[in-house]
Amino acid sequence: EQLVESGGGLVQPGGSLRLSCAASGFTFSTAYMSWIRQAPGKERELVSCSSYTGGATYYGRSVKGRFTISRDKTDNTHTLYLEINSLKPEDTAMYYCAAKLTKGCGAGSYSKNDFNYWGQGTQVTVSS
Repeated sequence: EQLVESGGGLVQPGGSLRLSCAASGFTFSTAYMSWIRQAPGKERELVSCSSYTGGATYYGRSVKGRFTISRDKTDNTHTLYLEINSLKPEDTAMYYCAAKLTKGCGAGSYSKNDFNYWGQGTQVTVSS
């Protein structure tokens, strides 16, 4: 596998999690990296996106101010992170990591076909 997510779990409202996405098999530093989530019965949503170097980032309106995307810039590890704070029940979803080898964060339905690589997902459940 080329994208492997981890860090999901069950957390109470107001809690925090740190999701990780370990990348391999492609040049991490030349890929736009995104976090996309999908809740049962809902459409996929672009949560956050990072440009090649992490210098430019995008956040969905519903998570702005609570989520932070970052990229590990060490030479030997290629990991994308998503710090998620002040979790709400509506944040409950499967969170996927995706990589795009051309500029951009995807668009439209944010399906697997819009990206070059797509992880298996990590479940985040926010419940008391």
